[in-house]
Amino acid sequence: MIDRKELANELILRENVRTAIKIVSNKRKLKTAEIRSNEFELRGIINSIINEAQAAVANAAKHDSTGINALEDLLKNSNVLSVLESGFKSLTTDQMQRMSYRNHILNAVQMALAPEDSRKKAGEDVEITEDIDVKISDDPADDPDFIDVAEPEEVEIDEKDEFGIDGEDKTGRNRAFTDFHDIEKNILTAFDDLDNPEDITMFEEYLIKNLALYFDKFESELSTNAPEPEAAADAVLDTDLGSDSLDDEPTPETDVPAFELQEIVDLLDLDDIIKNIL
Repeated sequence: MIDRKELANELILRENVRTAIKIVSNKRKLKTAEIRSNEFELRGIINSIINEAQAAVANAAKHDSTGINALEDLLKNSNVLSVLESGFKSLTTDQMQRMSYRNHILNAVQMALAPEDSRKKAGEDVEITEDIDVKISDDPADDPDFIDVAEPEEVEIDEKDEFGIDGEDKTGRNRAFTDFHDIEKNILTAFDDLDNPEDITMFEEYLIKNLALYFDKFESELSTNAPEPEAAADAVLDTDLGSDSLDDEPTPETDVPAFELQEIVDLLDLDDIIKNIL
């Protein structure tokens, strides 16, 4: 004789299994749909990148000056502007920090390009010849062949102090010191590719002008904070608003407790169940 209680439990179990199978099946369908959606989105992104690259190649040399083309490539395809924007906008305590940052960066760029510019304009290295005048002295240390093994006392120079401009804010100076070392190599690499004197002059002049303009842009972006509307400023949160409607909202009934279904789902092998039960 069949035990009714046992039969009822078996029916409940079967119903729970069917429900769990539906849950797992739906999850698989959603995952498949998500994968297809991601593939479609990825194809769109790749096509967009290809189109942008093709447009960039087509417009690569649109200026009459090679120096300006090199500058544009530097500003578009290096970390120069992103580093400077991040550093500049991080200095929010007062404007003096940002002005110090700006002045130190512009000065550092000019100082870095100056020796490179002089070397390029010199054309070729000048061979230096020097007459050696040997004087005999009673002091052995005066003998030119004397090798002094004593280490001279080195005066430590703070690189930030050497980098700094007198009277400028030191917080801005310190951040400018760090950021300039991050972008200096990219600037000098782009500059070193130029050999024509006109290109060199154009690159140097317009680099300084553009950096100054970008600093103005960054400053204006920091200053354009929209004022809070008066209605929003005077608003008081009503903690009771909507509480009754939320409490009165009926809770959907489920035949099987969620935690039981989750336990069943975790233990199920969907392929095996579909093959052997259904």
